[in-house]
Amino acid sequence: MGLTLEKQRKLAHVARRYYLEDWKQSDIAQELGVSRPLISRMLREARELGVVEIMIHEPGAKTANLLERLRRSNAIQGGVLVEDGEDGDATNQLLSQGAVDLLRQIGARRLGVGWGYLIGQLVTWLEENPQPNSTVTDICPLVGNASIPARNYQSNENVRVMAQQLGATPHFLYLPALPDNLEEKHLLCSTEVYRQIYQQWEQIDTALVNIGDYPSSPDFASLVRYGSLLQQQHACGRMLVYYFNEEGTVIQSDQDFAIQVPIDTLKRCPNIIGVCSANTSVKALHGALRSGIFTHIVARAALVQTLFD
Repeated sequence: MGLTLEKQRKLAHVARRYYLEDWKQSDIAQELGVSRPLISRMLREARELGVVEIMIHEPGAKTANLLERLRRSNAIQGGVLVEDGEDGDATNQLLSQGAVDLLRQIGARRLGVGWGYLIGQLVTWLEENPQPNSTVTDICPLVGNASIPARNYQSNENVRVMAQQLGATPHFLYLPALPDNLEEKHLLCSTEVYRQIYQQWEQIDTALVNIGDYPSSPDFASLVRYGSLLQQQHACGRMLVYYFNEEGTVIQSDQDFAIQVPIDTLKRCPNIIGVCSANTSVKALHGALRSGIFTHIVARAALVQTLFD
């Protein structure tokens, strides 16, 4: 004999009282004028008949599933996803820790480091949490130094601190990220200083690269370097001082005078970790993943979830 509608309603009522409203079985029994053992049998029957479904969320299961979905889509090889903290700063600290954990998982030895807000947060996290047993042996910047005072964009200083906290050897780039013009860039890139850093770029096995939004702050002379190209090609994100659109195309300009690792040289690095901050947009992450440049990401789980919603 099938389950009648009235019995389904009784089982649902008992289950609601017990599972959702936290009633004791004895109180439910008193309400219905039946014995407590009968309520226990009704709860068991509700589970067996599917009136009640119990779901257990194992720690980390959600993030593991999201990473697996990204791997199946050939977007990345792996990464670290974190839950949101109490605020943006707390979330960025979790992302920083996740990035350092990922370096250890990968076994990074020769590390190239970008810049940006999350990189600055990572350096701050390392100052409070030294990693003397890190696998990293050498660190170099992937982009020159900015003229602005913000620590997030002082490439050599960030490399110095990271090397100190990871027990690694620092290699510096004594050139500006943004020289005055294209002619000056060509001149600087013909120097021994540039040749030495280029050798470091060719030897790195892991790159830690920021994924940020466009428009970005600071602007990095984007109008002078690109003219109207960024608007015409619908730029949505930035990595180092490169810009890309939602299709994953890195936008190129003949007038770009930024000094940073050449994109083709970066692509030859075996492990390229894209790190998102608490404020990175889904458009920027989507474009970054579609570029095919990144092998790993560090991001908020909620941000990655929006890719599949």
